[in-house]
Amino acid sequence: PERIIPLGITSLSDPVAGAEEIRRNAKRGFKSVTIPEQPHTIGFPSCYSDHWEPIIRACAETDTVLSLHVGSSGPSPSPPGAPMIELGATMFQAQAFTSCAQWLWSPWPVKYPDLKITMSEGGIAWVAGLIDRLDNIMTRSGYGQNWPDKKNTPSEVLRRNFWFTMIDDPSTIPTRYAIGVENIMAESDYPHGDGTWPDTQEVLDKIIGPLTVEQQRMLSHANASRSEGRPVGKE
Repeated sequence: PERIIPLGITSLSDPVAGAEEIRRNAKRGFKSVTIPEQPHTIGFPSCYSDHWEPIIRACAETDTVLSLHVGSSGPSPSPPGAPMIELGATMFQAQAFTSCAQWLWSPWPVKYPDLKITMSEGGIAWVAGLIDRLDNIMTRSGYGQNWPDKKNTPSEVLRRNFWFTMIDDPSTIPTRYAIGVENIMAESDYPHGDGTWPDTQEVLDKIIGPLTVEQQRMLSHANASRSEGRPVGKE
C-alpha cells in the first residue's frame, strides 16, 4: 500500500471548490492532481486566466504536483483526411512541447516558485530543443522581453518547476544534462499502446543501463519520489 500514490481530479468549473478538494486530498495523502493540459480547447479558460489561481495556489501550498497529461484536452489538430491515429500518435511529443511552453509562459511558475508541474506521457525528445529556443529568445532575438522574472530566465524556471517523463527515448538520453538529470522520470505508460509493459525492466535497462548507478536511480525512481515529497528508500 505504501507504493500506491494517489492522484486526484477536481472541479474545473468552480476553482474555489477545486482548490478545497485539492487541500482535502492533500491531507489524506494525495500527492498530485491532474487537469487538462490545454483547458481552453475544451471550453474552459486558458492557463493564462486568473480562473485557475485558486487551484494553482492550492497545489503550491500543499506540495501537490500538477500533472498535465498529453492528449487530456483532445488530439493534436489535424488536417482533413489525415490518418487520425497515426498522425495523432506521432504528434504526442509536439503536443507536449506546445502545452509546456504555454504553461511556462503563464503567470503561475513565476508567481508560485514552489509549484511542481509534470508533463506526463510527453517524452523528453523535445525538452532540450525548448531550452535552446528559450535561451535564444532571451539572449539574441529579444522576443522574450516581457518575461516577468528578472532573477531567473525561462529555462531556469523550466528546470525548477517542471518534470518530464520518458517511456522509450533512447536517442535523447544524451540531452539529459541540458534538461537536468534531476528533472527526468521514467514511466511504463501501462496499459497504453505506447507502454513498455510487460518488458519495462528490459527496455529501461537498455536505455539507462549505461548510465552511472546514481543516474539510474534518479531516472528510475528517485526523481519521482522527490517531486512528490516522498522519502527515497535504499534498494
